[in-house]
This record gives sequence, structure tokens and C-alpha cells, in this order.
Amino acid sequence: MSLELQIVLPGLLACLVLTGFLSYLGLHVLARGVIFVDIALAQIAALGTAVAAWRGVEPHTTGSYLWSLAFTFVGAALFALTRGLRRRVPQEAFIGITYAVAAAAAVLFSRFNPHGDEQIKEILIGSLLTVTLREVGVTTLLFAALAVVHVVFRQRFLALSFDENSGSGGSARAMLWDLLFYATFGVVITSSVQIAGVLLVFSFLIVPAVFSALFARRLAVRLVSAWALGVVVSAVGLWSSFKLDLPTGATVVVTFGIALVGGAVARVALTLRERRQQSAAP
Repeated sequence: MSLELQIVLPGLLACLVLTGFLSYLGLHVLARGVIFVDIALAQIAALGTAVAAWRGVEPHTTGSYLWSLAFTFVGAALFALTRGLRRRVPQEAFIGITYAVAAAAAVLFSRFNPHGDEQIKEILIGSLLTVTLREVGVTTLLFAALAVVHVVFRQRFLALSFDENSGSGGSARAMLWDLLFYATFGVVITSSVQIAGVLLVFSFLIVPAVFSALFARRLAVRLVSAWALGVVVSAVGLWSSFKLDLPTGATVVVTFGIALVGGAVARVALTLRERRQQSAAP
């Protein structure tokens, strides 16, 4: 195995694991219209890390992870409860407010930590090239267990996200199913942020889902397309960051942005061609 592959391989495997689950969750997020729920939960997890550091808990430890997870569960419960209020106030408003407050609180708590600024930066952009194969393995096992939950209850979760006439509304049962969905979502986000950072996790979640929605309607096709984009962008972004000596997380995020712009341009070109063909038809 070459030196380059040894350096890049753990980060690439981490990206593939994140792509597998986050792309799927991104389809739910896009259907629900709560685009920024991921970055809000990620920021809440970051707040948990900052509070843990303020309490003397070292980052990247089990204790720090549990603090982040506890904070994320509180955020998940909040988002599940506010779903029933969306007829009065769009849920995205609650999500945006939560993100702003969590971000501000994380900055405040980081001021009490001598390395707070560095921790905030790492939480934002991550450090893929320092991830270990052990961390990737643990994350894979955790995601596999959560995937089983989503397979078993897929009809409930799909109805809540994609069926506007499911009658779920704000009933107590719907809120409980929503709480389970957001709880699993929170575990995925907390674990992902520990590896990749807030911005990259947001990109893995949203960009593949948006890209696939540009070209496909069927859910299965969109999921496969989202996975394919995540794999390609991960490989290109990691290779570019290594060759050009650029920050890994930021490079992959920018690569996602370039891919989405390319997809949007292609979609516009296809739409224009279809309209010309329709107008030229007898």
C-alpha cells in the first residue's frame, strides 16, 4: 500500500460511511422542508462539546461524546414537539433560532477554555485526515444498528416525511414517532460531527439529496444517485486536498458545491432542451 493511500484511506472510508446514512437522511430532511435541522443539531452537539470542555472533560473522549449526545437529544425532542406547531409557525423558524442560540452559547463557553478557538474551528471543519480506522469501525457499527431501526420502522418514517395526507399532524403518536426519528438523527449527527465537523456533515446530508432531486423522482433512484455523488465527491475532494495541501474538510465541502452547481446547470440545460422539443412538436 502506498504512503498516499495509507494517509487518505481512513478519511475516505469515513466519508463513505457518512455518505451511506447521511444521504438517506437528507432525502427525509428535504421532503420535510427542514433543510437546516442538520446544521442546527450539529451546532447543538458542538455546544455540548464546549460545555463538556468547560466542565473539564477532554475532547474526543467518551465523556465528551456523551455530553454532545445529551444536548443533541434535547434538540431532537424540541424539533419533534415543534412539528405540531407548523401550521402557526414554520418549523424552520424554530430550527434557525435554535442554531443561532446554540452557536452563540458555544462561543461563550469556549471563552472559558484556553484552547476554545481551536476547538470551535475543528468542530466546524473537522479533521478527516486524523481519523483512525478504529473510529471508522465504531461509527460503522453504530450506523448499522441505526439502519436496522430505520428498516424496521421505514413505513412510519416514510409516511411522516413524504405523505402529506398521512394524518400525522400534531397527534401524540405522531410526535412519538417523530421523536424516535429525530433521536436516531441526533445520534448520527453527533457521531458524524466528531469525525467530519459541522460544515462537512451538512454538505453530506443536503447536497446529495438536492442533486438527486434535480434528476429523479423515484425515491430509490434518488437514493442511489445521492450515494454515487457522495462517493465521487469524497474521493475527488480528499485527493485534491492531499495533492494541493489544502484543509480536507473545507476542500470536500467546496467540491460538493462545485458538483451541485454543475448539476444545476445540467438540469437547466435539460429543461430548456425539453421545452424546445415540446414547442417544435406538431
